[in-house]
Amino acid sequence: MAITNTDFQNIALAISAYSDEAYTSAKKLNGTGIVSADQRIDTNGESYVGQFRWYKPLSATVNVASLSSATDGTYTNVTTDYASFIKTLRTFGAEQVNMQEVISKQDGLAKIGRDFAEVRAQDEHDGLLSVLKGVSHYEVALGDAGGAGNGGIIDFDTDADAAATGFFIDINALGLHGAAATGAGDARKLFDSTAIGAARGERLFRSVGAAFKDYEPDFMYIVTSPEVLAEMRAANLVDDTMVVDGNLEFSTIFGGKFRIVLTRANQMIAGAATGDLNAESSKCTFIVKPGSVAAANLGLPVPVEVDRDAASYTGGGSTNVWYRWGYVMHPMGYDWAGSTTAFATNANFGTGASWARKMDSLNLGILPIFHA
Repeated sequence: MAITNTDFQNIALAISAYSDEAYTSAKKLNGTGIVSADQRIDTNGESYVGQFRWYKPLSATVNVASLSSATDGTYTNVTTDYASFIKTLRTFGAEQVNMQEVISKQDGLAKIGRDFAEVRAQDEHDGLLSVLKGVSHYEVALGDAGGAGNGGIIDFDTDADAAATGFFIDINALGLHGAAATGAGDARKLFDSTAIGAARGERLFRSVGAAFKDYEPDFMYIVTSPEVLAEMRAANLVDDTMVVDGNLEFSTIFGGKFRIVLTRANQMIAGAATGDLNAESSKCTFIVKPGSVAAANLGLPVPVEVDRDAASYTGGGSTNVWYRWGYVMHPMGYDWAGSTTAFATNANFGTGASWARKMDSLNLGILPIFHA
């Protein structure tokens, strides 16, 4: 028995407020301002991939007028470019034995319904985290460039648009934060617990300033681990008041400048230490501008489907429910360079070879910071 799109919308509204996993349902990446809708993404194309076009930032030529020379002024070119994006489609199925409620008093179908929203939210969270990892892997590989790269951003004058310069910060590398760390004794964390007052966050502010320069936004998200949050708390950096963003509350640091988003996933990209990173940099924290990832939902013909098997379980019967959803999760400033013949998996999202930088660095919004 198929459920129509109208029925599905009613089901989605009904289950959105219910979940047996309420303790894990808050502050997922896909529920923050990191994600934004982009009307340029059209998911109706007949392919696994699509393209959207944007106006490139102006490189303006400003002329000085003259009353003595009739020479024509130089025009400024207004050009466009396009980026490719990949679609993904996920499914979640569950079976309910019809007679099970007789002995358990548990309505299995209601439990499945309550779980739909949580399963989808967690999957999109994992997908977005994989996108962040993939972009990081790409930038580190770009900086390594077969051993001949320029590494990441090492000072306030570094041009991350230069050939083979990755858009990332390695706190333990030579340059921005001093001499290169050569052992655990001089390895540098994201925060300096030995400093006094706000100076404990100097490494973070120097990294952000060197990356975004005079285009630093009013606030950013800091995607990090509970371990790093513990360091912030121990250094007394977490603000007393929280910031409300939609229906979520965020702990912040430095007067709301950085909104903290936690994830338990390992954020150190596999093999990064063998590239252009210092061997003492074993962790990664992401600084992400608002709206840095464009997202769009796929319109599916049968998002929820129920199948009943009356003969199963020796006539007791069973009900099988399948829930399907699809989306585009695209980091702004990058082009999809992975497979174009299948829906993307999280492993595809998290692979550096799946991405290629398309815009100049000042228009990028995802800054990986590697630290001890």
